[in-house]
Amino acid sequence: MKLVKLLANLGYGSRSQVERDLRKGHVTDTVGKVLGERDFPPHAEIRFKGEPLDAPAPLTILFHKPDGYTCSTDDPGDTIYDLLPNRFALRNPVLSPVGRLDKDTTGMLLMTDNGQLLHRLISPKHHVPKTYRVTLDRPIEGHEKDLFASGELVLRGEDKPLLPATMEVLGEKEATITLEEGRYHQVRRMFAAAGNHVVALKRISIGNLALPDDLAEGEWRIVTEEEIRLASGK
Repeated sequence: MKLVKLLANLGYGSRSQVERDLRKGHVTDTVGKVLGERDFPPHAEIRFKGEPLDAPAPLTILFHKPDGYTCSTDDPGDTIYDLLPNRFALRNPVLSPVGRLDKDTTGMLLMTDNGQLLHRLISPKHHVPKTYRVTLDRPIEGHEKDLFASGELVLRGEDKPLLPATMEVLGEKEATITLEEGRYHQVRRMFAAAGNHVVALKRISIGNLALPDDLAEGEWRIVTEEEIRLASGK
């Protein structure tokens, strides 16, 4: 792969933009030698405007999504890509959210360009659990846990029952709920069916991978191979 194509695939610009950056001396190696289109040192030695290149595909990141941001550039308003490096939206293959979080849902969001991993994490047949912390408008009445675990709850406008879900009560108006599927606004609609209203929703884990305590809202980091195994249940 040529240097121009590599940089374009990593989202550093179109091929013509990358070619201009090469001519301007923005692409160097670790000792500052300016690289040309025909130069191709090992990936780890290439610098773009002095910074190491992002990892090539497959790449998975963990992002702590704040409130008020959507997960798609097709949606109006602020998106998660406004908080991430611009090049992440331009990578080829694309870096996609692993199960979108609603605009007013916060917490753990994995993003990957690994199609097999994406499918494994979002497909109900693989039974990868996602856990959410829920804050409710009214006190929990006590019947919700059995309702969600029954495997018989049918949401309004649908005809297929939900898979059983696990609920743990944390307080008068707080609980965690663990799902193995991800239907549209599922947690909010489940509690609406139980006669309550969700006022705050945060995803706190995928599989056995928990949202790190030291990752602030709006921050991200690259996920390790071990963390991918924890998330996917392998």
